[in-house]
This record gives sequence, C-alpha cells and structure tokens, in this order.
Amino acid sequence: MSQSTDPTAAVTPPLPLIVSAGEALIDLVTGGGNAWHAHPGGAAWNVARACAALGVPSAFAGAVGQDNFGDDLKRESDAAGLDLRFLQQLPAPTLIAVVYSATPPAYRFLGENSADLLFDPAQLPDGWLSQARWMHVGGISLSRWPLADTLLALIDHAKAAGVKISFDPNARITHRHPDYPAVFERVLRAADLIKFSDEDLDFFYPKTTEEEALRLLRGLNHDVPIVITRGAQGATLYHSAGTVNLPTFPVQVADTVGAGDALCAGLLVSATRRPEAIWTEHLRVGLKAAAVACAHAGAYAPTQADLDAMS
Repeated sequence: MSQSTDPTAAVTPPLPLIVSAGEALIDLVTGGGNAWHAHPGGAAWNVARACAALGVPSAFAGAVGQDNFGDDLKRESDAAGLDLRFLQQLPAPTLIAVVYSATPPAYRFLGENSADLLFDPAQLPDGWLSQARWMHVGGISLSRWPLADTLLALIDHAKAAGVKISFDPNARITHRHPDYPAVFERVLRAADLIKFSDEDLDFFYPKTTEEEALRLLRGLNHDVPIVITRGAQGATLYHSAGTVNLPTFPVQVADTVGAGDALCAGLLVSATRRPEAIWTEHLRVGLKAAAVACAHAGAYAPTQADLDAMS
C-alpha cells in the first residue's frame, strides 16, 4: 500500500549557494539635534541581502542580539529572502554603528561584548559547505575578537570543502587594531576574489603607488582576480589575462551608500550563475548592480529586473 503525503508538511528549503559571514548591525544616524534614525546594515549583511535580491539563494551567517535591533535585523533578513537558519539571535546587545556627523562623515562603534562576537559556526545547518559555492568575508568583523579567529577557522573549513572565498576588506577605523594586519594577510592568501575601493587601497597601503600595492598583493596570492573600484570612474580588473578598465553605467546618483556591497553581490551572483564566464563579464554585472544602488537612496539591494532594465 502506498503512503499518502501530507501537502501541508513543511518543506526544508535548499541550502544557499552564497553565504556572507561577518557582521550585521544597526546604523544609528544623526538626524540633527536629538533626532536619530536606525537602519539595518553591516557590510556582510548588505552583501547577503543584495545577493538574495538578485535571485540566488543566499544567507547571512552571523549573530545579532535578542533585542529590538536584533528583531529588526531578523525581520529585514526574512523580508529579503535570506536563509534564517544562518542568523543567530543571542542574549547580548546588537552591534551598533553611531554616525554622529554626516558632513564630514564621523562614526564610532558600540560593540563591547555584543552578540556578533559570539557567532558559532557549529550551529549552522548540516551540509551547508557541500552546497555553497562562495563565502564572502570582510568588513569590520575580521578586526573584532574573538569573531576574527572564528571567521578565520571558518574560512579554512570552507576552503577545505571547495568553497571559494571572496574578500572585501571595506576599510574602517577598527582595522587600525594591531593584530589586524596578520588577519588581513591570511585572508588575502586564501581569497579567490579580492575587491578594494581605491580608498581602501590608500588605507591599507599608505604612501604606496597602486602598482607597488598590486605587487605586494601578488606576492601573497599570485593568480587571484583583484577588482579596484574608482567611484564614478568605474573599476579596474587585474587578473591572469591582464588588466581591464571598465566604466560605470551612467545613472542619476541619489547617493553612494551600499554601492560597494552591491558590486560585490553582482560579482558573486554572476560568478555563481556563470562560473565559466570570464571575470570581465562578472565585473560588468557588478558595476551594473552598483549603478542601480547609486540611483536609489540608502543601501538599496538591486534586483535582476533592475539590472535587466539597464542598457
């Protein structure tokens, strides 16, 4: 006798193809006077959200607090279509970035003993490493301990399982930590894709020409594709076939918030969907995603329809 199936039974969703690991936080932005505006953010979380918006199963792997800000991040993660099995809510405060001046930009982080530091990869779903194609890391998470050591171990496990590593250091004041350079070098050596902005390059390689910085990077990782973004001037791709400069896609710019994260998402989504394509093609998708983000206010996550609508 055949067994009947229950159409109402829960179906386990497929595991994500792209996992972005690190920090999710709340940007607490001054509105002038006593007014403050809270916005979900964090480099790793923004990349994951943008990957999901572009239609690839994605997850943010990290921890937030069991507080109102953590609830906000969980709700927005769910709305973005992220795999919530990778988001941990723990009894500690959510990490906060306080942007206390808009012009000139000035900020500080409230994160002592915060939940992000307690992220536990052992609690991630079984089998995720066999499904994931890319794991993205960067932001401030690699300069915050013990989270940095946790992520370094996770990178090693991912590499051993055949998962490719994407790295966007995304320079911030926390990267002045004296122990960060060793972490920076270790992740550079492990990476299968590296993305810097030109400002990042100046931050990490001060008083050094771009040519000299590239020579140092190649000494650590000879074959990795390296993308240098240049704002309105487009981006440069350094890879084994040579050097390519690509222009931006022209848009009416609302602001540039989240453009770098959108570009990373475009690169990862393109590389996941078309691993056989050349990196120039992946970068074009990334630049298109960044342009769409710039055309919208705030950290907008571009959709595939947005990209398809661009020339």
